Amino acid sequence: VAFLHCNIYNSVNVPFLVNMSLSNLPAVLQPKEEDIQMMLSANVHSGTKNSDDSMKEYIWRRRQDGIYILNIGKTWEKIVLAARVIVSIENPADVIAISARPYGMRAVLKFAHYTGANSIAGRFTPGTFTNQITKQFKEPRLLVITDPRTDSQAVKESSYVNIPVIALCDSDSPLQFVDIAIPANNKGKLSIGLVYWMLAREVLRLRGTISRTADWDVPVDLFFHRDVEELKKADEEQQAKIEEAAAAAAAPAYEEPVTEGIVAEAPAMEEFEATPAATGFNAAPAAAGWDGAAEATAGSDW
Repeated sequence: VAFLHCNIYNSVNVPFLVNMSLSNLPAVLQPKEEDIQMMLSANVHSGTKNSDDSMKEYIWRRRQDGIYILNIGKTWEKIVLAARVIVSIENPADVIAISARPYGMRAVLKFAHYTGANSIAGRFTPGTFTNQITKQFKEPRLLVITDPRTDSQAVKESSYVNIPVIALCDSDSPLQFVDIAIPANNKGKLSIGLVYWMLAREVLRLRGTISRTADWDVPVDLFFHRDVEELKKADEEQQAKIEEAAAAAAAPAYEEPVTEGIVAEAPAMEEFEATPAATGFNAAPAAAGWDGAAEATAGSDW
């Protein structure tokens, strides 16, 4: 498998994987450039600062800040292998996708919806695969795990009853009791959603439900985790827009424009007849009234 011939250290301008030849896969199963771009954009290749000894073969190199970079080529190989294993199960309901991590709950629900599998999102009840008395007892033939460390109880019980496990494994994930490890970032909501979307798409392609020449009509956004606060904020913004539109539609429409602030013109100064003011103590009062004709009043002595 050829490694990434690009500069991963530059997070702003990451050249795309061009010369990638997967000798283990036929030409029809080779990834497209769009698939590699999406995986790089979702940080599927970004690991952690720690590494497990069993994950060394999936690690490409280590960055200067200590982050391990996973091999995208092997990630795609394992996605195709996991899809082939899932398709080999006669009854799709015998496959269970499990995620106790909140970022993977929506992804496993959508994966189960489009592939016909079952899902366990949230806390895994101990004894689901081993205790036949419990109401939630199940006997699956295959498990798809989001994180071997977070879903360790399900992985441990699968080893008791010989259930094969497909797991999304980061650079520090333990591979005990894991049969097929898909090297990917299992801590980011974009990475988890994209890997499950690609896995579901590959399963449907191998079943013949969708064609490889046409794009899948299901957007990858449906597999991404959505925060409750973000949903409330989006709903509030949408409700505010609806109220503004309703208020604008309910406002009365006037046929004639209403003119405000118009003040009547004051009469010209020439219309007033100025009366000369008298001087002295015997002065007559000023003219009263707008017509300028004031009644003369008698003078008064001291």
